[in-house]
Amino acid sequence: MNASTWKQAARLARSGAAALTGRYPAVSRPLAAPPAGSGLLPVPGDGGIPYLGASLQLLDDPLGFFRRGERRYGPVFWCTAMGRDVVVVGDAAGMEQVLLDRDKVFSAKAGWDFLIGAFFDGGILLRDFEEHLYHRRIMQQAFTRPRLIGYLDIIDPAVAQRLSTWQPGGEFRLFDAAKKMLLETATEVFVGSGLRPGQADRLEHAFIDAVRGGQALVRAPIPGGLWARGLRGRRVLQEFFRNELPRKRSGDGADLFSVLCHTASAEGHTFTDTEIVDHMIFVLMAAHDTSTIALSMLAYHLARDQQWQDRLRAESQALGSVHLTYPDLDRLPGLELAFKETLRMYSPVSQQMREALRDTEINGHYIPAGTLIAAASYPMMRRSGAWPDPDRWDPSRFEADAAGRHRFAWAPFGGGAHKCIGLYFGGMTVKSVLHQMLLRYRWTVPDGYRVPLEIATGPVPADGLPVRLERLPAAAELPIS
Repeated sequence: MNASTWKQAARLARSGAAALTGRYPAVSRPLAAPPAGSGLLPVPGDGGIPYLGASLQLLDDPLGFFRRGERRYGPVFWCTAMGRDVVVVGDAAGMEQVLLDRDKVFSAKAGWDFLIGAFFDGGILLRDFEEHLYHRRIMQQAFTRPRLIGYLDIIDPAVAQRLSTWQPGGEFRLFDAAKKMLLETATEVFVGSGLRPGQADRLEHAFIDAVRGGQALVRAPIPGGLWARGLRGRRVLQEFFRNELPRKRSGDGADLFSVLCHTASAEGHTFTDTEIVDHMIFVLMAAHDTSTIALSMLAYHLARDQQWQDRLRAESQALGSVHLTYPDLDRLPGLELAFKETLRMYSPVSQQMREALRDTEINGHYIPAGTLIAAASYPMMRRSGAWPDPDRWDPSRFEADAAGRHRFAWAPFGGGAHKCIGLYFGGMTVKSVLHQMLLRYRWTVPDGYRVPLEIATGPVPADGLPVRLERLPAAAELPIS
């Protein structure tokens, strides 16, 4: 689905939601009555439109939907989406309770299965408890400091080569260009560079179809529909990784695919062929989508705020090198502030999905077994309590003392056992690209421009993020690779 189609879908969502809401007015009622004498509160909310519920509103404006729900019901309320009742948890205390899951009552596998299980089953996020811990211990060996340094050695020249092909102009679609660049780079880092002609394009198309499959409103394999294309994309990816396994197992490459074929936990446990295939498909999605969102939205705010862009450019120029080394990542303090603020405002994973395995409670509210839960990090990090003037991009807020702030008030990488295993890889990727962009280009947007957002894994530009891109005079002297 291209940007034009997304905009049409958003318009339809707005008009459809308005029409159907008028026909089916929301009726406030508790999700379920708490057990007598429990002292628990019922979760308030409403189902909205039959089957679709809030699906159209969540597609169009999830932040606005949460804020309206919070004003009416508080930070814990329920709605219906795609035929399921969902409890939305939008405050830091509730986020902590769900993500730390001290009683092991919230299943990540069951929660994410509802949205993306058909396309990313077997990924590290779609496993629970002891099984998840077993897999995580093995996978952690692929994200150690020496491994990250090896990935950075692949990322830097790949980014330099692709940035050199960008064509300056007044309508440069920065999000579209960044998405393509990061998907190509992720393919090289994760899969390797020895792909046959046309193979990379086929993998990229299959990957995009698999990601979009999870966004289908009609969750059935109707020919030509998002769900059917997503299933086909999953099959293409499975076939590729299975066919490549023997070569990767017999080699000693530095790409993630090769690393997973040889890595083992401290106890000597390794992945089976099927597990490697499942993890590769999931990690490709998780790393690419989150990095693209963070990079694009950071670039958007730097386009609006030339003072910050100049500050970060001066930092990068002071390093005296186009290519970052791993220690250089700690020598860009302004970029770290800007990166953290961007993650606060545009959480690349807009919610963490869980399902209650048995009756429990969240913030004193009764949660029946089988309830789907969305721990909503995107709106949670845009609440005014912990973040004064939360819709203003202000990296300097992270220079202030955070002692009075709840530890889960900033949670773009989740938390607990399922905290993002690739968080350092993602930060390294975004900073490497921004560093090189700052040395090569200046970019701006017109006064008054505000990027329209739509929801993928998190909020992304619906219009491709058009900027005026100018090549800096000194860029001609920079190496391409």
